[in-house]
Amino acid sequence: MREIVLDTETTGFDADGADRIVEIGALELFNHMPTGRSFHVYINPERPMPQEAFEVHGLGDDFLRDKPKFAQIAQDFIDFIADDARLVIHNASFDMKFLNAELRRAGFPVLPHARALDTLALAREKFPGSPASLDSLCRRFGVDNSGRDLHGALLDSELLAEVYLELVGGRQPDLVLDSPGAAQAGPDGSNAAASRRGARPNPLPPRLTEAEAQAHAAFVARLGDGAIWSRFDP
Repeated sequence: MREIVLDTETTGFDADGADRIVEIGALELFNHMPTGRSFHVYINPERPMPQEAFEVHGLGDDFLRDKPKFAQIAQDFIDFIADDARLVIHNASFDMKFLNAELRRAGFPVLPHARALDTLALAREKFPGSPASLDSLCRRFGVDNSGRDLHGALLDSELLAEVYLELVGGRQPDLVLDSPGAAQAGPDGSNAAASRRGARPNPLPPRLTEAEAQAHAAFVARLGDGAIWSRFDP
């Protein structure tokens, strides 16, 4: 399964008005593993950068003036997220609204909202009542976000990828070691399924040879009385 963890930075909050995207950062996951492929671009918003947005992102007019406009990078972006890959986004409605506004202006088809998986909603469902910002989730899962002095789309995508994998249960969220019909342990710690199966009628023969047992005993003897093997009866 191919997924794209994505973040945008903008000049403000009004996607349908004067505000525009100034940065896109995205990275690719395949079966919940980073592939090393990423997409990152700064964009000329074709308008002055508000002071409050500059303080959040650290991106000013002088820096953005010679960057490409969205229409110039739109095809590269579409190519990167192609094949209907799921878009993993924190507060997905915000980014999807901006991306679709930019795509419409550039004459491209908009992205279906069904393609987006919102990690903000996922976190709120999993931890109701707890803070669900990206910084809060980094702290919850022990993800190092010490370099996040300013909001940057690629860095935030990298952090979100780690948070997302924790939210879905790690890098192998579908791995289940128990069989579907495995029984729970009983009150005394016994396994009911194992009890139903019963003990083996004939115990398996030991696989340890006499020479190996003697070599191990000699090794433990050299370790002294403090060795962990010396604390238990053979």
